[in-house]
Amino acid sequence: MTGDPGFEAALAAARDGLQQGGIPIGAALVRGGEVVAVGHNERVQGGDPIAHGEMSALRAAGRQRTYRDTVLYTTLAPCAMCAGTVIQFKIPRVVVGEQRSFPGELELLRSRGVDVVVLDDRRCIEMMEAFQRQHPELWAEDIAE
Repeated sequence: MTGDPGFEAALAAARDGLQQGGIPIGAALVRGGEVVAVGHNERVQGGDPIAHGEMSALRAAGRQRTYRDTVLYTTLAPCAMCAGTVIQFKIPRVVVGEQRSFPGELELLRSRGVDVVVLDDRRCIEMMEAFQRQHPELWAEDIAE
């Protein structure tokens, strides 16, 4: 357990998404140590192909004057779409729960100056590995395979 409020909020959101029958990926946007918004992958629940966890958290945050003073926490390494959004809005730091079950686009983020921290959190790893075993068709759909 990290104890970091942003990460714990993202993890709780991922668990909520799983309980709703969705893909267990959660995210939280944090400013100054305060959670601004949380979201989870809603592709299954909403039939929305771009409702990834990071996108849902940013949507929940609404319009912001700037994102340059925020941190995005996510339980899984961001895909190309979500990494592009981080780059577009100049979010300077992304804290990732795990990248073992999906490597994501961490090198892309780093190449664009984003500070990427990978926690290698056992809870995230176990949750995603179990989901991928139990729902391979949903996982393949989520990552466009």
